[in-house]
Amino acid sequence: MPERLLDTTYYRASSSPDSHSPLDGARECAVCIIGAGFAGLGTAMSLHERGQRDIVVLEADQVGHGASGRNGGFVFGGFSLGERDLHAAAGPQARGLYGQTLEAVALIRRRVRQYGIDCDAREAGVMLANWFDDDRILDAQQRFMEQHMGVQWQRIGRAELAERLATRRYTGALFEPGAFHFHPLKYAQGLARILAREGCAIHEHSRAIRIGRRGAAWVVETPAGRVHARELVVCCGGYLGKLHPRLRAAMLPIATYVMVTEPLGGRLASAIRTGSAVYDTRFAFDYYRALPDTRLLWGGRISIRRRSPAAVAELLYRDMLRVYPQLAGIRVEHAWSGLMSYARHKMPQVGRLPDGTWYGMGFGGHGVAPTTLAGELLAGALTGEPEGLGQYARWGLAHTGGAAGMAAAQLAYWYYGVRDWLRE
Repeated sequence: MPERLLDTTYYRASSSPDSHSPLDGARECAVCIIGAGFAGLGTAMSLHERGQRDIVVLEADQVGHGASGRNGGFVFGGFSLGERDLHAAAGPQARGLYGQTLEAVALIRRRVRQYGIDCDAREAGVMLANWFDDDRILDAQQRFMEQHMGVQWQRIGRAELAERLATRRYTGALFEPGAFHFHPLKYAQGLARILAREGCAIHEHSRAIRIGRRGAAWVVETPAGRVHARELVVCCGGYLGKLHPRLRAAMLPIATYVMVTEPLGGRLASAIRTGSAVYDTRFAFDYYRALPDTRLLWGGRISIRRRSPAAVAELLYRDMLRVYPQLAGIRVEHAWSGLMSYARHKMPQVGRLPDGTWYGMGFGGHGVAPTTLAGELLAGALTGEPEGLGQYARWGLAHTGGAAGMAAAQLAYWYYGVRDWLRE
């Protein structure tokens, strides 16, 4: 462990962002989007690809400042709501909904290639490693995914897995070959770069402090300017703050933690001999992947608390050694937390309020593909194709209960953690 962590995320330290000037003065547009994360930029990109150019994106900090630029970088199908619960809630429609997230994965892959976005994309799949000594867990999941979601995950036995992951912790895995992983902040910055080049106005350090109506137009005020827009889209996730009380009441800002080690060189192969990203079968699972420069990115845990980088590093370093004790003594150079927006039902919240506000949030800890899907749904609805958006109306904006809801979320996390421990 280092005596002093670097004072920025690994993603920020390893990227070269463009500078987008703050909003200064008044301007008009067709669509104003608040939030330059995956959902906001995805909506702007989907509008752009449908021919809409008159767009303004407002970002309180920098492009990708929130969860979009802090996550594990896994690009795979599904929602925060697990597949079995999705099937229980949506029945036969679950397969189509899950399929939409796979289409979003394909869309991300296509944009990376079409626009030449340099985001360290690695086409090596994702592995779900079994934490428990019970082969039936993977057998059941493999059958369920094929029967109900229409996907075939490949089974990896214990001996084969041991060749890829040098640990006694796992008892097998399922491999999702159509998944990949990438540098999420570079991807967000790449989207913003393309949009700005094509005429979309992106303004960083332009926090929306007030929104309201003036006749038929929306007015969004920032510290140094205002935007008049025909349509308003709010995509702020866990960083919404007090901007929109109705939306704020429907989501929980939940923290997760990530650390990145020093470059490990040849020592990486003493633990990890695969380019695949990995997560495990617990409720509060670890997730990790090797980076191009032989660093190891490790994430995990869910909490209502935002911890200091040193506290995050200490927690995750200990988690890492539970799986790979042979990595004892390596240095952690970056550690950070980030806020995800969770809905009570764990499904994306995407739709339109009675006053005309469009919104996309509630992507939880499984948001790379669903945020891109939300951008497609919102852009479709804004350009006269509302059918896709209607499929998500059943989940809606259920009130989370404020402080009591936050406490309940933490208790639920502890409960499931104890359950995992008992299963061990």
